[in-house]
Amino acid sequence: MKMMTRLKGGIPILEPHGKIVGPAVSELRERLALELLDASDAPCFLIDFEHVHKIDSSGLGMLVNVYVIAKQMKSRIGVVNVGRHIKNLLVLSRLVNIFEHFENEDAAISTLTSD
Repeated sequence: MKMMTRLKGGIPILEPHGKIVGPAVSELRERLALELLDASDAPCFLIDFEHVHKIDSSGLGMLVNVYVIAKQMKSRIGVVNVGRHIKNLLVLSRLVNIFEHFENEDAAISTLTSD
């Protein structure tokens, strides 16, 4: 799985590409937990799902795990560009409300930097 990390308005943005299944789940967990949560001074970060086409239950579990870590560190996680398939999984698994959803990246950056 290819992942890009960039900063916009002081907010780290992680852009995974492909499927969040199997070995990609561990790779994404490590990247989120180590690079963004442990090493970041930012109180929040954004995950851009625009290029993610599939996620399985282990991927959902990993997102919950990262959410718990972020909550303990008083950090926030925002998501943007969540496709219909992934949004349906979040709704069915009742996880849709644990992440801050934004219509677009600019709205996310504006909200996350103003709070």
